[in-house]
Amino acid sequence: MTEGTVSFSGDPGDYISGGGSYTYSAGTDRIQVSGSAARGLVDVSISGANGDWWSVSLSAPEGQQLQAKTYEGATRYPFNGANAPGLNHDGNGRGCGTLTGSFTISKINWGPNGYVEALDAVYEQHCEGGEPALRGQVHVKNPAAPAELSLGVGVTLEGQASALNGKATVHGKVTCNKPAQVDVSGLVTQVKRNILIRGPYSATVKCVPGPPVAWSAQADPTGTTPFQGGDVEVKATATAVDTDYQIAVTASDIAAVHLTRVKK
Repeated sequence: MTEGTVSFSGDPGDYISGGGSYTYSAGTDRIQVSGSAARGLVDVSISGANGDWWSVSLSAPEGQQLQAKTYEGATRYPFNGANAPGLNHDGNGRGCGTLTGSFTISKINWGPNGYVEALDAVYEQHCEGGEPALRGQVHVKNPAAPAELSLGVGVTLEGQASALNGKATVHGKVTCNKPAQVDVSGLVTQVKRNILIRGPYSATVKCVPGPPVAWSAQADPTGTTPFQGGDVEVKATATAVDTDYQIAVTASDIAAVHLTRVKK
């Protein structure tokens, strides 16, 4: 949960603030801070206990990362272009069509995938090229960044070929450093008497940290020739969503597996 405060005030004639002063504190109000994976943008959103809602965006020029420094010549994000920093404070149904301004970041601590651990910044914006200014301060922090999801997948070197339905059963194990639903998929390939036999497979398992978690799946041959006893190539790919960062994580393995013919 984000901690900290956001406060701002405006000169008489400032369209966004209406010339008023506002202060919001996490705990009483809801404050969220997030960043882009490339670390070039920070968004702060405020949902006031009184029904107010505001957002503040601070952007480095295109291709750059935000860091502790002063950014002059800011224009309205996301229309600031490649050479200028971006800034935008809007909310409560009001926003600038164009703006000019500046901001200073005195502290920014990044975690993985654009996670923002801490942000201290001040900013000033002028709507539509006017003289009245809105001036704000952001002092917020998140809990320490969660670990990134790490996956492992392996293929067991023994499997089964069914004499009843022609399918190949393959097995393996997955590992993870935090709970995740893991989808395992791949392809079984066999060559018998110059005939290429292939079949896809898939399985889903719930992985938890600790001992490897077993998976098992059946591959259905795509043609009319069934899988048979003997050696096959098994490719495996494990995929899961890191729910802390909402990104997909994958791991893969390939192994030569011996299929034992079974009558079931």
